[in-house]
Amino acid sequence: MKSLFVLSFTVLFSVFNIAYSQTLQSPNSELTMQFSLKNDGTPTYQLSYKNKAVINPSALGLALKNDEKSLLNDFTILKTETATFDDTWTPVWGEEKQIRNHYNELAIHLKQNETDRMMLIRFRLFNEGLGFRYEFPQQENLVYFIIKEEKTQFAMTGDHTAFWIPGDYDTQEYDYTESKLSEIRDNFDAAVTDNASQKQFSKTGVQTALMMKTAEGLYINLHEAALIDYSCMHLNLDEENLIFQSHLTPDAVGDKGYMQAPCKSPWRTIMVSDDARDILASKLTLNLNDPCEIEDTSWINPVKYIGVWWEMITGKSSWAYTDDLPSVQLGVTDYTKVKPNKTHAANNTKVKRYIDFASEHGFDAVLVEGWNEGWEDWFGKSKDYVFDFVTPYPDFDVQEIHKYAKSKGVKMMMHHETSGSVRNYERHMDKAYQFMNDNGYESVKSGYVGNILPRGEHHYSQWVVNHYQYAIEKAADYKIMVNAHEAVRPTGISRTYPNLIGNESARGTEFQAFGGSKPNHVTILPFTRLIGGPMDYTPGIFEMDISKLNPNNNSHVNSTIANQLALYVTMYSPLQMAADLPEHYEQFMDAFQFIKDVAIDWDESIYLEAEPGHYITVARKEKGSDHWFVGNVNGNHQRTSNIKLDFLEKGKKYTATIYADAKDAHYKTNPQAYTITTKKVTNKSKLSLTSVPAGGYAISIKPIN
Repeated sequence: MKSLFVLSFTVLFSVFNIAYSQTLQSPNSELTMQFSLKNDGTPTYQLSYKNKAVINPSALGLALKNDEKSLLNDFTILKTETATFDDTWTPVWGEEKQIRNHYNELAIHLKQNETDRMMLIRFRLFNEGLGFRYEFPQQENLVYFIIKEEKTQFAMTGDHTAFWIPGDYDTQEYDYTESKLSEIRDNFDAAVTDNASQKQFSKTGVQTALMMKTAEGLYINLHEAALIDYSCMHLNLDEENLIFQSHLTPDAVGDKGYMQAPCKSPWRTIMVSDDARDILASKLTLNLNDPCEIEDTSWINPVKYIGVWWEMITGKSSWAYTDDLPSVQLGVTDYTKVKPNKTHAANNTKVKRYIDFASEHGFDAVLVEGWNEGWEDWFGKSKDYVFDFVTPYPDFDVQEIHKYAKSKGVKMMMHHETSGSVRNYERHMDKAYQFMNDNGYESVKSGYVGNILPRGEHHYSQWVVNHYQYAIEKAADYKIMVNAHEAVRPTGISRTYPNLIGNESARGTEFQAFGGSKPNHVTILPFTRLIGGPMDYTPGIFEMDISKLNPNNNSHVNSTIANQLALYVTMYSPLQMAADLPEHYEQFMDAFQFIKDVAIDWDESIYLEAEPGHYITVARKEKGSDHWFVGNVNGNHQRTSNIKLDFLEKGKKYTATIYADAKDAHYKTNPQAYTITTKKVTNKSKLSLTSVPAGGYAISIKPIN
């Protein structure tokens, strides 16, 4: 599609000291944003959808450290610019073959009267929502400045139902709470569960992406896009007035951001629709990021993998090589002189077993955690030199495993746990990435478990956000794909750096072995965490009783097998793991067939049904083929799903293989009960399928030749 970019300029306003307002409409005219300048020079905005208020008048601005004036008021307008942009771009990987980027723009150039400082607020209004950011042009009177707090407001129009997790500087690994906005404080303490690193800031603080539903049936989502060289934004609720205000993550000395003009903030995003499916289908977050910075992307490919991981998560096996060492010093401790504990999972024999399984069943790669020295003494001691990322334990031969995997047509996936010591990781990064190149590792799962070093920094502060970005860009230099766990939640940066192939940054499958997650958890994540980018959720668990792996762990995976299969479709990611043990898949090879078949890159995605906290049904067309896959995940209550297959090509006949919950299935009492049926379908076919609590269905639809 040909792009269109039109500019228009207003007259200068600097000589007037009057209230001012200007409106901006979305391309389809359903959304209207109004910018206003109050009589005291405070910038404000408001947003409506189909003539219904979504955001009431809300103030904009930033409080600066050691600056009484700050950037809050006393502004006049120098000029405004409007523009229209309409273009289509091709992602390296994604839910769609092509993405349309269509918006109307309004840029407000402001000058603060007393200080002669300039600030620009840029608004982009899409059919599905609004993005806006602060920009600071090069100027004499504002060069270096420190943000005390960003004062962006989101004034709600009512006491909406929200799906939220506690505001926290260090983790998003919480179950979601569904409540009215006014009930956040009362539910806050119960919503906070233990984590390896956590720090809340307010009993009314929540994280983005925040999903809400109004009493009138409007769906609203608040988030941010293009988080670069800035602190991660949370939201803090003024309960009396139902106004959210931005709350940035502080650094070790309490500052929220160090800025040098010219510079800009991330985009603040508001998505709104009367159809929940529009929120899931939106590409607004990606469109607010810059185009791809990597010239040659031929080495970036979606990955389906298995790994030596789940047995350690459940406690069946260990990351550590020995139980004899209370303390480890890298380069000093001699592992050849200690007694192996015989529970260490990352050994040659076991890894070869996984490689064989991956090769036999068509998986791209095998992840191995716990392969490198230091796991006996890695956590909770504020230890700087914790791993070197290149030295294996005696029972893991890197070169031998590399050769064996290559002979089987399987790639190895590297694991880099930093234990939060980001300075140590940066110190070793070039050597570690080169080691990966030398030994055939094309992707890395990095981890940031525990408190951040340098001490006092947080996982989501500006300095550490910059570290995550540095790791992505440095990896690109070595043609390495990154899957970062415990990092800041994504904000669409994968458009600019598509080697960021996945993130965790939410409560993933591992918590099913840590006591379990709520049965409807996976019906909320696509509306929240996945708004910013794909998640390495690690689905595919077939044995739900964790005590069968580890008698000392009584956790239960709150899901049916059919639900686990559906996750490969509903939880979009170009990086998909079959997380369970090979022997568990071998017990259910007919169900495992869906995991083998399901695609990980798509030409088209259609959201058939959606209601946050209740259900999601998605149909996706495999990239470069006529093979469709459908997934449905269900919430807390049994539900019958009725879908039309009108997305199939007219005149073609297909075979649908349906993996569904059995009639007597239940996530707690009978999670492994499923049925597999086949039937002939066309684009005129309709399906009616019943999903049990925490259940679902998965469908593979192939054309009949």
